[in-house]
Amino acid sequence: MTASQAAQAENGDWLVGNPTSLQLASALWIGSVGLLILGLQPVLLGALYTEGHVTGDELALVATAEMIAIAIGSAIVAMLLPARNMRWKSAALLVLLALANFWTAYAGSANALIGARTLAGLAEGGLVAVATELIARSRRAERIGGYFVTLQTLAQCALALVLALYAVPAAGSAGGFIALGIVCLLSLVVAWTVPDDYADLPKEEQFANVATVPTITALLSIFCYFMFFGAVWAFLEPIGAQFGIDGRTVGLMVSASLAAQVIGAMTATVFEARIDYRFAITIIGIVAAISSVLLASGPGLSVFWAVALVMGFILLFIVPYQIRLAITADETRTAVLLVPAAQLFGLAIGPIAASLLIDGANFRPVPEFAAATALASVVLLGVFVLVARRRGKA
Repeated sequence: MTASQAAQAENGDWLVGNPTSLQLASALWIGSVGLLILGLQPVLLGALYTEGHVTGDELALVATAEMIAIAIGSAIVAMLLPARNMRWKSAALLVLLALANFWTAYAGSANALIGARTLAGLAEGGLVAVATELIARSRRAERIGGYFVTLQTLAQCALALVLALYAVPAAGSAGGFIALGIVCLLSLVVAWTVPDDYADLPKEEQFANVATVPTITALLSIFCYFMFFGAVWAFLEPIGAQFGIDGRTVGLMVSASLAAQVIGAMTATVFEARIDYRFAITIIGIVAAISSVLLASGPGLSVFWAVALVMGFILLFIVPYQIRLAITADETRTAVLLVPAAQLFGLAIGPIAASLLIDGANFRPVPEFAAATALASVVLLGVFVLVARRRGKA
């Protein structure tokens, strides 16, 4: 570390480097573009299914392939590539993602759609790493992480509204993916205002820092929590149908849940420094398990609504505390770079694992599985705390 970097680490808000507010905001936007699809999948993939481009099984494969690709892309860029020439990398990834979206718009088969969304996911994961690499360098990574999830969710809400009201009704799913590609190209202007080179974090052996019991346990806790949400969210409509709630009403619940996610992210940003991460993750895990049990109990409309809103709120409320968990597990902050991968793998694997338990038209095992994974995340946190105390970290 140079003398100037040492001075910045001592006096500023950054461990290394000193990005301006504009540079930080630009990096967070680039990362948000990479995660826009998370809020748009119900609109865009639903349109693909309605138009007959894919069957239900093929739709699940398309969604899962993209989620796994995002996780892989974020891990590869964060762990294997140096944080240099970030403007060029951001621009190249945005162009690649735009091309993948245009390919999706004109894909003629399910295999082509899977290929297009896999390519999109790899580019999206790289864009996420542009943001998480900078977040990891902040002394207040939890707070910056809260800003990140707030920004991305607001962007998802706004774009989902535009697509649902204008692009998709006018031009179908193709119009939606073309609009998403245009957003990527417009964001090229922002790409040239991110920091070009991120100062190096003080670490030597990245993989050695990750391959420890505390770090692995922390990442598994995050993975299990997002398995809970992925499982429930993927099957929310058939779960509702089993208990007499129509698809239109469930669609309204999804929209309202996105708004609850924004509120959850903003609330966490305000309170993250006042609540211990262990307490927050434990309480949220228990709330997640209770919510899942309520879904499995055959709830009425009002309880179903309440559960959907609560799940939306806690989904992003927990993120700053998971970032703190990763920092505590690995003070070199390498583990922080893998938090998005753990989250996205959980979102992708949750529906697949839960689907193995579905018996015909009975979807009750899905929320039961979700309750188990939510509790598993709390148990793994407990294991982490015990191990970390022995090593003097907690």
